[in-house]
Amino acid sequence: MGKWFQNKLEKRNLRRYTKKRMQENSKVNRVSRKFSVTGWLIILNIITYFIILFSLISADQNKVMNIFALQANSFFQGNYWTLLTSMFSHIYLPHLFFNLISLFFIGSFLEKIIGRKKFFWFYIVSGIFAGIFYSTLSYNFGLTGLGSKLFVSPDTYALGASGAIFGIAGLLAVLTPMMRVYLIAGPIFALVTQAILGSIINSPPLNSLISLIVTFYIFFSIFSIFSFNPKLRRFAVPLGMPFWILPLIAIVPLMVVGIYVDLPIGNTAHLGGLIMGLIYGFYLRKKYKRKTTAISKYFR
Repeated sequence: MGKWFQNKLEKRNLRRYTKKRMQENSKVNRVSRKFSVTGWLIILNIITYFIILFSLISADQNKVMNIFALQANSFFQGNYWTLLTSMFSHIYLPHLFFNLISLFFIGSFLEKIIGRKKFFWFYIVSGIFAGIFYSTLSYNFGLTGLGSKLFVSPDTYALGASGAIFGIAGLLAVLTPMMRVYLIAGPIFALVTQAILGSIINSPPLNSLISLIVTFYIFFSIFSIFSFNPKLRRFAVPLGMPFWILPLIAIVPLMVVGIYVDLPIGNTAHLGGLIMGLIYGFYLRKKYKRKTTAISKYFR
């Protein structure tokens, strides 16, 4: 019997079909590994953005949003697929750029720590959990005046990769809590200022001008971050802090401001992603105590 197995497993006795499939799989693997999982996620977000952009030219906006965006009422009526599509969907170019730059930096870092497969599934699960968390709170508590400010009206469409990105931030806050990072606060301040001015000023032309200025500033902030000029980077208002503080600073102040001003930010989706990241982070710390302790000590 042993000799039979040996003969069967010799290379010259392998079937041509099997060898062909092995070669095809190796080619697929080589192509897929030219990019990181983070890179593929970024590409998918960009492709989806252009699909939505061209769809809005020829189709009604509500129809397009019903397909791609997450809405609490529609979700509980059966549009469950929007949990996934909304994770990769953006309408506004600054929103897309800001999310993808965040994903590029912290996503690439986390992928190297936990590996490609774990990172991919964690990203997907975090985004889905963030969507469920957002939809549940919106559907049950978003009908009142205060509720719509805290949890968003169930008729409001939500899209973007930020729920999954906050999952990454939550996981890194557990695995590398003392690592020094920078929150690019300038664009956030700009969006809050725009929302406040929009609630005060009733002039559409002036609001359009403010929106144009804010959009220009956001792109300028992104450009300044990649520049080699320290003085230029100050325009983006980078705030240095330990990683464990980053998710709190990025969520709590905006939730407080959101009580008084309608912000175009899904804070509850961010919170849902953060919760999933924290849960998985503490699970990894418990299961792989030595490895996670070494990672925490190394990245300080």
